[in-house]
Amino acid sequence: MAVNTPNILWICTDQQRYDTIGALGNPHVATPNIDSLVAEGVAFTHAYCQSPICTPSRASFLTGMYPSAVHANGNGNDFFPDTYPLVTRTLADAGYDCGLIGKLHLASAHRRVEPRVNDGYRYWQYSHAPRDDWDIGHDYADWVRSKGYVLGELTQDARGVPAELHQTTWCAEKTIEFIREEREGPWLASVNIYAPHPPFNPPQTHRERFNPVEMPPPLFRDSDLAQQRRLQKIDFQSKGRTPDNLDIRSPILPHAPLARNVAQRDDLANPEPRRDAQTLKAAYYAMIQLIDEQVGRMLEVLEETGQRDNTLIIFTSDHGETLGDHGLIQKGCRFYEGLVRVPLIFSWPGQIASGLKSDALVELTDKAPTLLEAAGLPVPDWMQGRTLMPILTGTADANHHRDFVRCEYYDAVNLPDHSFATMYRDEHYKLVVYHGHEEGELYNLTTDPGEFDNLWHIPENQNLKLELLKRSFDASMFAMDRGPRRVGPM
Repeated sequence: MAVNTPNILWICTDQQRYDTIGALGNPHVATPNIDSLVAEGVAFTHAYCQSPICTPSRASFLTGMYPSAVHANGNGNDFFPDTYPLVTRTLADAGYDCGLIGKLHLASAHRRVEPRVNDGYRYWQYSHAPRDDWDIGHDYADWVRSKGYVLGELTQDARGVPAELHQTTWCAEKTIEFIREEREGPWLASVNIYAPHPPFNPPQTHRERFNPVEMPPPLFRDSDLAQQRRLQKIDFQSKGRTPDNLDIRSPILPHAPLARNVAQRDDLANPEPRRDAQTLKAAYYAMIQLIDEQVGRMLEVLEETGQRDNTLIIFTSDHGETLGDHGLIQKGCRFYEGLVRVPLIFSWPGQIASGLKSDALVELTDKAPTLLEAAGLPVPDWMQGRTLMPILTGTADANHHRDFVRCEYYDAVNLPDHSFATMYRDEHYKLVVYHGHEEGELYNLTTDPGEFDNLWHIPENQNLKLELLKRSFDASMFAMDRGPRRVGPM
């Protein structure tokens, strides 16, 4: 490893869109601590996940490979194939003390705690989701019980789990515990916060800070309803509806977050459901504010213990959330910007650029090789991700990294169509192919950044579509798993 091998604080939220950071252009959220990382580090404004679903995305960025290449294409898998090592295993083998806090989700946690893989984590504090669904092995629920409460009871309260008992807070508590441990070598903390994943149930203290009336509306036109009807056979977790009556489902709050006027009533046991996008967005931003507060606590401990200058911090998410855009909420087989584009921020004082905002197209596969290079380790030639260190250190053009990015959905969620689709996105265009269907999507992102005008069926765009189809097909072929390495001519 390099002489100045950094500690690594890798914070990954769940289902957080790219446009939810104050310093990156959203005046409606409150993220001063994440903003400080942007100010003193590098923010990639066009970072794309390789699947809009949890397990394939996480399998991808933990290996630096596409989900299909590691054969982890969907949620609910029996086990995680170990053909390619997790980057945490590689770092542990090189001397890193690795810890996991929160979610892993490389295999199914349905009616069980997901089976461990050869992950490299010495410190293990596991919480797949902030639900009381596991009798044993759910460290967050055990922590809540140690405080004198029962998680299953707290989650039934319409006011949300209190901030001091929230899973986001627990993640920070355990990360701080790990950071404070005495050790000889470098450490890596993989902090996987469940928020702002549904259900949209922030603590009441935080919900009250965001007035739905003041929230910006989603990206929506009446034509979106017709577009979603065309795609209605393609798997998604919600149906297209108008922003005032979204298809919101939640196992905790039956339909939607509380509206501000409802939240102030005494009768909170049976709140009136609200399904509008602005109420949803207010709750979503409230969850992100709690995340930011807990990030601040982690940063304070790094400063207090004298470790900040030698700690590489990454803030990111596994995929986004439609949040009312185009009449949809949650996720599934779609590839709109809000669903596939995520925050990606690096901060390492004195070692990488400061205050840089890069518009380069990057993939989450690029994180694994970046971490290896930062640690002074070789990047395997089989790894499909490309290191970002040249941009981070100012030795490469900050606004170009890839000619295109791609994203996959291969029967990723157990829904009726078992859809297969791929996305190819270059500097100007986004092509989405719904395999086995006659439908697709093609957008000119230069003239139509909101993705309203689908050019797929427009006659004058068929040559463009054909060219992009060829490029997308080539990209998919080159993303395949080649199998065992060649050892001879025959």
